Amino acid sequence: MSDSWVLVTGGTGFIAQHCMLALLREGYRVRTTVRSLEREPEVRANLKAGGAVGNDRLSFVVADLGDDRGWAEAAAGCTYVLHGASPTPSGDQVSEEDWIKPAVGGNLRVLRAARDAGVRRVVLTSAFGAICAGHLQLDRPFDETDWSDLSGDVWPYQKSKTLSERAAWEFIAREGGGMELSVVNPTAVLGPVLGPDYSHSVRMITNMLNGQRGCPKVNCGFVDVRDVADLHLRAMTHPNAKGERFIAIAGESLWLIDVANVLHRRLGASASRVPKREVPNWLIRLLARRNPTLKGIATLLGRNMNASSEKAIRLLGWTPRSSEEAIVASAESLMRFGLIKQ
Repeated sequence: MSDSWVLVTGGTGFIAQHCMLALLREGYRVRTTVRSLEREPEVRANLKAGGAVGNDRLSFVVADLGDDRGWAEAAAGCTYVLHGASPTPSGDQVSEEDWIKPAVGGNLRVLRAARDAGVRRVVLTSAFGAICAGHLQLDRPFDETDWSDLSGDVWPYQKSKTLSERAAWEFIAREGGGMELSVVNPTAVLGPVLGPDYSHSVRMITNMLNGQRGCPKVNCGFVDVRDVADLHLRAMTHPNAKGERFIAIAGESLWLIDVANVLHRRLGASASRVPKREVPNWLIRLLARRNPTLKGIATLLGRNMNASSEKAIRLLGWTPRSSEEAIVASAESLMRFGLIKQ
């Protein structure tokens, strides 16, 4: 139990809200950033839906990754910062710079504010996309020594996560002033949604439950958001986490048809619209000629994206739920909130 202040950036985010739930349960005082205070009631409602205790120990500050205003106030008096705010896919980005500049600049803006406020340690939410992209098929699981190869076929989002994480490590080495950094690199984050605004990864489950036509032959690692939050808290305080990055994955990666089979097996009639077959690779590649979304998927066809969480388990004592439990938790919460087509 601690009454230290923790800043959680990007309070409307899926991972951020589960981090806040975990922090409040542990007795921390939490400050979070939003781009507009109009979102505060929504965030508080989501936390209440997640069983928040100590909501009176939660406060809000307006701050935007693209602007210096608000960050000194947000970081003031905080012992720790969990920095997960990041540009996310919206369809508005038209060039790599639209992704990279705000991602790199946002990380540096938060790190400077944290350093100037005397923060002890920052935990950065990076992504598995900073580890796995641009590589040919490995003959082993990815681990924390791997970095995405930006000379390969890399999506702008993955490039932005890679460059922004590298910029964070370089800042700590050159200008950190003794402030510590730990990094969490989650694979696809599933688990219970708290409202209608949830993670990009959960849309995979939504699309299946809503009857998408078949599963591309794509392989993916999965992890429950509650375990991602737990890993952030361990990385925040554990001595072994200083200067380290940690992949968050629950067991072996899965093919999307395996995810569909889990939904059928565990949900029965509620999964009646979930696809039961894989889409041939040749058809995805053909359709990708005219569909930008499928063009990105086509680069992943048939590639095993398995990774190891051995480091987090060994150094921090992390014990994640199974990927099957994360898949089912996503589906059940989506149905509970009425977010699946009737």
